[in-house]
Amino acid sequence: MLASLSRHHRHLTAGAQLRRITAALAAAALGLLAWAAAAPAAFAQVLPPEDSNHGPVPATTGRVITAGGTPGWQITLIAVAAALTAAVAAVLLDRARASRRPASSAG
Repeated sequence: MLASLSRHHRHLTAGAQLRRITAALAAAALGLLAWAAAAPAAFAQVLPPEDSNHGPVPATTGRVITAGGTPGWQITLIAVAAALTAAVAAVLLDRARASRRPASSAG
């Protein structure tokens, strides 16, 4: 026989439901972004160039020239996005903690 089950169901407020839906959508969006970022690298392949008359052209040695790195505006954009994300997370966590604290009584 089953143990006695509580019949008290916890009803969420509209704000709590909105936070849960927002968190679920954010998790899904982040998962989609992670997949989209990893997919191009996972499916990358090197295709040899083809000569219209004789099929694939044999591989030749070439000179690879690399320059630069990440442009400054991209570094700035990444830093700003990280700072905004951290600020939003800090505010949301502070509000969540504040809502769970008991109200102080002025006396």
